Amino acid sequence: MLVNRRLAVKSAHLAHYSRYSSTHATSDKYKIVVVGAGSGGLSVANQIYDRFAAAGKSLNSGDIAIVDAAEYHYYQPGWTLVGSGLRSKSTTRQLLTSLIPKRLAHIPENVKTFSPEASSLTTTSGRTLSYDALVVAAGLQINWSGIQGLPQALVDSSSGVSSIYSYDTCDKVWNDIESLRNGNALFTQPAGVVKCAGAPQKIMWMALDRFKRTSRADKIKVDFYTGMPTMFSVKKYSDVLDRLRQERGVGGYFQHNLISIDSKNHKATFKKADGSITDVDYTTLHVTPPMGPLDFLKGSPIVDSAGWVSIDPGTLQHTKPEYSNVFALGDCSSAPTSKTATAVIAQAPVLTENLFSVMETGEVSSAKYDGYTSCPLLTGYGELLLAEFKYGLEPKETFPWMDQSKPNRFFYHLKKDLFPAAYWNLMVKGKWYGNKTIFRPSFS
Repeated sequence: MLVNRRLAVKSAHLAHYSRYSSTHATSDKYKIVVVGAGSGGLSVANQIYDRFAAAGKSLNSGDIAIVDAAEYHYYQPGWTLVGSGLRSKSTTRQLLTSLIPKRLAHIPENVKTFSPEASSLTTTSGRTLSYDALVVAAGLQINWSGIQGLPQALVDSSSGVSSIYSYDTCDKVWNDIESLRNGNALFTQPAGVVKCAGAPQKIMWMALDRFKRTSRADKIKVDFYTGMPTMFSVKKYSDVLDRLRQERGVGGYFQHNLISIDSKNHKATFKKADGSITDVDYTTLHVTPPMGPLDFLKGSPIVDSAGWVSIDPGTLQHTKPEYSNVFALGDCSSAPTSKTATAVIAQAPVLTENLFSVMETGEVSSAKYDGYTSCPLLTGYGELLLAEFKYGLEPKETFPWMDQSKPNRFFYHLKKDLFPAAYWNLMVKGKWYGNKTIFRPSFS
């Protein structure tokens, strides 16, 4: 019964794809629609176009549409560098229209609803777009209001509260670090999903080093309050980071979730694992807010019960056979790996190959994503611990001849100098494959 159903779905999709020639798509009908123009959306849209061209099946200009109403595209990993005083925040954004080549159509709207059974979606203006294949790369949302008092504290220049998790607030982080002369510096991380799970402590390590280099460390107490049970999810790196924490005199408070801020009295309130509440005085407070799926995705037919687009973790194709022309990557997907730009780099070519194969044959290829992701953990100026791992929280390291559990200067310059340049010059153009950039990935 299941085999017959899959054959019927395959036949239906092949018939659906064959109805369209390679002529220019009409205004509301596209071969491929990509939702989201972040790192995942731009990268995969360009790679899909190139993949068809490489197979001698070139798409026409406008056959691929990117749906996103954003004015700017942001290099979000750069916000830690801004908060550390290493980069101006203006270098972390560009006008979105400047990054979308003419060969791709841009629909400057957001999605309201999905109708995967009809291979269509509706935008917030009421426009219906139909597609042969859909890629969802919408990212996640930051729930600033999930912590009582946080939105008000962030716009108050005297609150001492900042965050590297937005363009508008990342420079306030540096201002607060530079202006602090004594007192308590708190750095927080919530339980659950966040963009780059190492980022909440990256800025802590950089602040601590800055305090030491400017002879303020003996007057400032640095504490890390995290909703997680350990410093990092991968034991190899967590052990190193916890050892650094103890050696450098940083207080560690685990399974403590920040729930409210009284910026007038400089008081942070945490909820502990046992349900008890504790108030902590702060002078400077860096906040990593809770995060989750976007509102327009919640409850839609393409997501799981948690609100993430439900995909096979290897193929990145939707888990429902009847939605076999739907794919997702990046932060919005259900793939059980850390939500980082490096995860997108590894996912994009796999998704591209499988989408191409489905549109050509009705079946995915042998391309599989193994859960690879990376977290370049700044541990001070001139040093970085490069955590790389895959599904199962198993290390998968690029430099086996080096001890990647030890922070070093080479990794630091990858993060500070190479990665930003590679992002703007290669990744958003679909030309960056991480450590496989020189040799285009092969899935044979």
